[in-house]
Amino acid sequence: MTSQSQGIQQLLQAEKRAKDKLEEAKKRKGKRLKQAKEEATAEIDHYRLQREKEFRNKQTNVMGSQGNLSAKIEEQTTETIQNLTSRYQKNKESMMKKLLNMICDVNPEVHPNFRHA
Repeated sequence: MTSQSQGIQQLLQAEKRAKDKLEEAKKRKGKRLKQAKEEATAEIDHYRLQREKEFRNKQTNVMGSQGNLSAKIEEQTTETIQNLTSRYQKNKESMMKKLLNMICDVNPEVHPNFRHA
């Protein structure tokens, strides 16, 4: 009977050690999964930053040329507005005189199509 109880005790101890080893293996597996997830997240972040940098470079190259065109158009527009303003100031007086002369100096004439009955 004692040999049976010793055998049962040994089996219980072996079962307990196996259970402990299994729990320890599960903990290591959990830690490794967590570490792998962190490594994957870091790698994804690195890849994302790299792709965003490439995108910004391409965008700068494309938009940079459009920015130059925009600046040229802005410059031409400003120059055109200045030319129009200066021509307006230059011709304003003479045009006002012409308009006033046409309005104020009325010469009554009979229309050529008027038929005297």
